[in-house]
Amino acid sequence: MSEPTPGQAAGPAFDTLPLPPAVLANLKRLGYERMTPIQAASLPPALAGKDLIAQAKTGSGKTAAFALPLLANLNARRFAVQALVLCPTRELAEQVTQEVRRLARAEDNIKILTLCGGATVRPQLASLAHGAHIVVGTPGRILDHLSRESLVLAALNTLVLDEADRMLDMGFAEDIANVIKHCPKDRQTLLFSATYPEGVTKLAGRFMREPQEVKLTERHAGTKIRQRFYEVKESERLYAVGLLLNHYRPVSTLAFCNTKQQCRDLVAVLQAEGIVALELHGDLDQRERDQVLVQFANRSCSVLVATDVAARGLDIANLEAVINVDITPDMELHTHRVGRTGRADEAGWAFSLASMDEMGRVGRIDEMQGSASVWHALSELTPSDAEPLHPPMVTLQIMGGRKEKIRAGDVLGALTKDLGFASSQIGKINVNDFSTYVAVDRGIANEAMRKLNAGKVKGKSVKVRRL
Repeated sequence: MSEPTPGQAAGPAFDTLPLPPAVLANLKRLGYERMTPIQAASLPPALAGKDLIAQAKTGSGKTAAFALPLLANLNARRFAVQALVLCPTRELAEQVTQEVRRLARAEDNIKILTLCGGATVRPQLASLAHGAHIVVGTPGRILDHLSRESLVLAALNTLVLDEADRMLDMGFAEDIANVIKHCPKDRQTLLFSATYPEGVTKLAGRFMREPQEVKLTERHAGTKIRQRFYEVKESERLYAVGLLLNHYRPVSTLAFCNTKQQCRDLVAVLQAEGIVALELHGDLDQRERDQVLVQFANRSCSVLVATDVAARGLDIANLEAVINVDITPDMELHTHRVGRTGRADEAGWAFSLASMDEMGRVGRIDEMQGSASVWHALSELTPSDAEPLHPPMVTLQIMGGRKEKIRAGDVLGALTKDLGFASSQIGKINVNDFSTYVAVDRGIANEAMRKLNAGKVKGKSVKVRRL
């Protein structure tokens, strides 16, 4: 989780930036000699006051990439909150606070406060009463203080959203929107995100002014996606999918079929083998579709079997494999299917099953890609003695959502603070109008369901079932 040793990078030196001598001297003392790629790309526009969307992973040196601009905007003599950093978890917020503290040493008496859920409110209220220059915290707790008016953002000039994709995954979209409503319109916004799903684009579109984009990862780099073709007889096609899954054991797979009936048949075959598979096609109503997507995105389902129409607009992070159960007659669609894996610089597999009748289509794919397909024999796939693929998470459905004023932070608090589970055992939280879905580690699913049913969320008893 920690940032890299600052001196490791071989980018431009920090003294090429328009920073005061005291700040440069402090950077040198801390061992910051040269900029990491994300610092070199984002510091010049950020120090020039531009809004910024930067794609950067934890460990890339991103904390300094936003801390230096927010410190440059700060007036130490003005005792009011001038910078706010939103983080997805308490652990990250504490780490960011530590790093900003070190970088702020060049300036006397800069006060930084951490405000996170899971800690009691009273000491935070006392600290806020004494004032601060910079606040770092989680969306739910920040919103709590804004509604109590213990935190006032009238003097804010820099807003940072750190690990924006993860905050959205945890169900904080609405909390973030409400926090931003309390911020002055005339401010600088810096958004950092490891991946770049549609939700992050929407968030940026709503709250940022002509942001500059800094992306250091080449998406869909050919080398990251390994494609393999297998020749199959029509009768062994569905069985071959199970062989692929048991041989390669990807945590998360999207399998494409050309027809709804093929989707249904494949799901039946996989479920009979003990694999958690769900189908996605035009015959599902919106509620069913939502539940399927929630379970696949939060890793409670190993395989999503879908038609192209149903999978349109789907952006699932960390998708290890795509399987073309049938070869599509549309070459563009083939590229689109394969490009679902290997996102944001991750590696991915793309497997295609082709019968003799489909060889003409494969030839056209080769032509379009400008290279010959790599073929492997089904006999190479050894059935594993291991258990059938089990997804790492299980989804619990809580009856009650936005209409009952339930927020992601309330569910996280109930599971961690009240019921004693570790935050590392809790995955994505999705709050809909009438239902809330929370992913929990498979090993604690039954206990979490029992304890939630016996306990309370936001002071109220709730009904919980396992999806």
